[in-house]
Amino acid sequence: MNVDTRNDRHPDIAFTSVHAAETVTRLRATFSSGRTKPLAWRKQQLQALRCLLTEHQDILAEALHADLGKNATESYVMEIGFLVKEIDHTLRHLDRWVRPRKVSVPLTLAPARAWTVREPLGTVLIISPWNYPLNLALAPLIGALAAGNCVVLKPSEVAPATSAVLAHWLPRVLDPEAVAVVEGGVPETTALLEQRFDHILYTGNGAVGRIVMAAAALHLTPVTLELGGKSPVVIEPGADLAAAARRIAWGKFTNAGQTCVAPDYVLAIGQAGEDIEAHLAEAIREMYGADPFRSEDYGRIINERHFDRLAGLLGDGRTVVGGDHDRSTRYIAPTVLADVDPESAVMSDEIFGPVLPIVRVPDLDAAIAFINGRDKPLALYAFTASKRSKRRLTSETSSGGLAFGVPTAQLAVPGLPFGGVGESGMGSYHGSYSLDTFSHTKSVLDKPLKPDTLSVTYPPYTRRKDRILRRIM
Repeated sequence: MNVDTRNDRHPDIAFTSVHAAETVTRLRATFSSGRTKPLAWRKQQLQALRCLLTEHQDILAEALHADLGKNATESYVMEIGFLVKEIDHTLRHLDRWVRPRKVSVPLTLAPARAWTVREPLGTVLIISPWNYPLNLALAPLIGALAAGNCVVLKPSEVAPATSAVLAHWLPRVLDPEAVAVVEGGVPETTALLEQRFDHILYTGNGAVGRIVMAAAALHLTPVTLELGGKSPVVIEPGADLAAAARRIAWGKFTNAGQTCVAPDYVLAIGQAGEDIEAHLAEAIREMYGADPFRSEDYGRIINERHFDRLAGLLGDGRTVVGGDHDRSTRYIAPTVLADVDPESAVMSDEIFGPVLPIVRVPDLDAAIAFINGRDKPLALYAFTASKRSKRRLTSETSSGGLAFGVPTAQLAVPGLPFGGVGESGMGSYHGSYSLDTFSHTKSVLDKPLKPDTLSVTYPPYTRRKDRILRRIM
């Protein structure tokens, strides 16, 4: 294979609609040649991607630190190692996932055979965000390649170091005639969205998600949207609040709160509202010390624009812990707010940062009503010792995912789909669900011409045929 080491967007040349069309045309030609369909090619791409992740961990971790101030261990756990496990899981099960599946045939069509086959869609577009710029770019890429597609990957320009690493390395380790990386911002994304793709997966916010969906509609292109939202945590009296606080603090303040499935706010029932405050403050001190600014384990806000937005939320409610911030270093301390007005700014939009408001409610009925009165979240978490409460939250609420006893960890289970519902998104991926997203399941029926058992269904109809058909159908 001749390796083309160029990126599809040279830094000195504007990426226009013409360049976008040329890129997509080149990848479509590759797909039409049949090159990406054999399982051997798919596995080779996944193994090459795995080598990149394992052999160049330091380079990847440095880029993540440059963009988000991530600790190297956090980068491995949440991004690099996560992706290695996703690849291993996919390689382990891919043969079974793509195997044709037999389907039973009704008596009226016997003798006949029926089955389904998965076939790749063609050329897909993946638009990834800045908060987990490696994970959320490569996790869907793993699924798209495993399904046998060609891919245009558009990393986020808001995480420029990671974007540059992807643009440099992916054409060197993957088939450059099947995978293209396009760097840039709004103009480049707009140029790509003007093209016809066979699927688009976008991770980001709802406003841009609507733009992506409108562009896709012009070509009847199916889309997967991962959009986030305000993910609540329900805490009931009787739960181990010290343990709950440690897990909530970990899930919330990892990556400085810039996680789409991070706990967005706490719904504390009864006395749990008062008790959880001290436990959260202690959990933050345990993890990041008395001064998180000096902690090597605590990240930074991605840029000044997001810093300013988050700093404007710090005045809502009563500060339990944190509140310190420094614009020059994009630092906002892990912050917990209590006595928060449900109609305040911090409760209006997804926070996407290290600010955790607590809202008190009298009982589980009120908590469920609060959740159901707002947009469906990407995730819902609960800490409760009650099996009945778990059953009620499962059956009486709707969210992309639901986890009891731990936040964010549902993404680490490769057999679970990751996706939203309603305002938090549509479609899902990870593991076999990625194959569902990036494949078409084609139905196949094979019925011999003899014997012609269908003759009973042919006109002219008689009483005898009518009796037979009513009996066998």
